[in-house]
Amino acid sequence: MLMKGLRADPTAPLPKRLDSLTSLRFFAAFAVFAHHFTGLGGKTGFGRSETIFPFSGIGAHGVTFFFVLSGFLMMWVFKPRESPLVFYWRRVGRIWPVHLVALPLGIYAFYIAAKVDIDWPGLISSVFLVQTWFPDVTPTLPGNPVTWTLSVELLFYALFPLVAPFANRMRTRWLMVATAVGLFGMYLVNWVADANLEPAMARWVMRHPLVYLPEFLLGMTMALALRRGWRLPLHPVVPLAGLFGWTYLYYQERWPFSDVVEHQMEFAMRPVVGILSALIILAFLQREARGHRGVLNNRLLVSLGLWSYSFYLVHHAISRLATYEFGRMPDNDSVLFTLIGMAVVINVICWVLFTYVEEPAEKWWRKHTPKRWLDRGGETGGSVLPPAPRREAETAPASV
Repeated sequence: MLMKGLRADPTAPLPKRLDSLTSLRFFAAFAVFAHHFTGLGGKTGFGRSETIFPFSGIGAHGVTFFFVLSGFLMMWVFKPRESPLVFYWRRVGRIWPVHLVALPLGIYAFYIAAKVDIDWPGLISSVFLVQTWFPDVTPTLPGNPVTWTLSVELLFYALFPLVAPFANRMRTRWLMVATAVGLFGMYLVNWVADANLEPAMARWVMRHPLVYLPEFLLGMTMALALRRGWRLPLHPVVPLAGLFGWTYLYYQERWPFSDVVEHQMEFAMRPVVGILSALIILAFLQREARGHRGVLNNRLLVSLGLWSYSFYLVHHAISRLATYEFGRMPDNDSVLFTLIGMAVVINVICWVLFTYVEEPAEKWWRKHTPKRWLDRGGETGGSVLPPAPRREAETAPASV
């Protein structure tokens, strides 16, 4: 259906700025925060609102949106002649500074305040963002737990300079076929792992960086299709309604189904959310390309999107520390005011982190890119693609 709806229009303009996608980063990060805030049921989380729980559980899959968006944006700004070393250098400057600054807070919240012994191999693996590669890491999500998806991003970054030139030469139709096969493979891996492995090993397999690569490929394929002039008439309300409908079905209406159907919905969750994420990105980008400036172009939302990486790195630790200090809140809708208040406080902290750590560190690191790695095209890398978007939408690493 997607292939039938897509139409080539080489004259269709593309925006040089991606403000709407930057704003969407905030909503994805906030969804993850809401998931951690409300917990998984029982006495987990800081407090549970009857209105948004269990639907807030979909926030755990906000990382799927980030993976798709990361693939999209990396391909969107791809410079064919840029040295892979330059690409890797800039990824380090983008990811590690604020990660290292936020790490002590995570260690304090999840080890010291929690009175948990430090397993040094696990903690060190999280510093270098390779924790998801090892099946017996203790705890399962060591260090600052949310950085497990940065470990997933790291594999994509390592492969991107090798894969992007090949993808850039492939026909759009074959890229879509490869993406569909990859997403189906993701679903099969979840199914086979659940059916044949011990629960702990199955969770490790399902979280392994290799399993998430089809989501990055989905974003890359969408970016290349748009670059090549393909368009899909789609109002943003359609994929958003699809996401809300899937969330309601999964968390509220799946219980009458047989166990087989319920399990298949679980295995299909990440591919389905990945496709819906890609369609949301596509719809808002095309809307912006037509010159429409809506709520996602609001300066405050764009700023929140810029701060979302820092927000993402500290939100879980702050929520956990609040739980230790104040105890769990009553499980009723009054906790929504606490959720919003905590989000405001975290965003103030993240403005500080972005302004005084993340942005200046990245600028300094980029400025000190070894000159011998830059080709004659300099910063542009001799790119044959249209101008890259603004810096704020360049990448969206995040984790749950």
